[in-house]
Amino acid sequence: MSENAMSTDIILAGVGGQGAVLASKLLARAAMGRGLPVKTAETIGMAQRGGSVFSHVRLGEDSSSPLIGRGRADAIVAFEPAEAVRQLSFLRPGGRVVTSDAPVVPVSAATGGPAYDLPAIMSYLHERVGEKNLAVVDAAAAEAELGTARVLNVVLLGAAARAGALGPVTLDDLAAAVRATVSPRFLDLDLRALSIGDSPQFT
Repeated sequence: MSENAMSTDIILAGVGGQGAVLASKLLARAAMGRGLPVKTAETIGMAQRGGSVFSHVRLGEDSSSPLIGRGRADAIVAFEPAEAVRQLSFLRPGGRVVTSDAPVVPVSAATGGPAYDLPAIMSYLHERVGEKNLAVVDAAAAEAELGTARVLNVVLLGAAARAGALGPVTLDDLAAAVRATVSPRFLDLDLRALSIGDSPQFT
């Protein structure tokens, strides 16, 4: 938790189309279900596919502003590994990172710009965050089991809850938020996405 043990500061990060905004709403609703005060702030104008999208979610009494200062976040939950790196300056010492291992290669990398070096990105995360504070979700295995990559955001939230990265918010809290938020058409899939992290291969 943050310096004040009554609050937890979390950054959710990804690219447009990965469901970062929905994930922040689910997390906020899960926290409110526990009676916790919640403040959120989201990027605006970057929702096109490929653009960076991130949300600040602050849980607890000691959250006077919706924005998290640099070096203050207790956790980063990233749906794309380069976006985890992009947000690292916000992570406090000893903070946790839960990230997908699946890259979303920017168009610039395919049109002569800097190459997207996934091994270097993952190595940097391991070095900067430390093994005990980094959880990497096997996105390909999750997709194979669920039959789709569309709920990777929910898979990551479940993994983060299991890793203790969401402060007081539990897996049961997230499941309640999913039931209250997600269309009945997709409810079973999203609940399966939360529970898939029970397998050791996802932690």
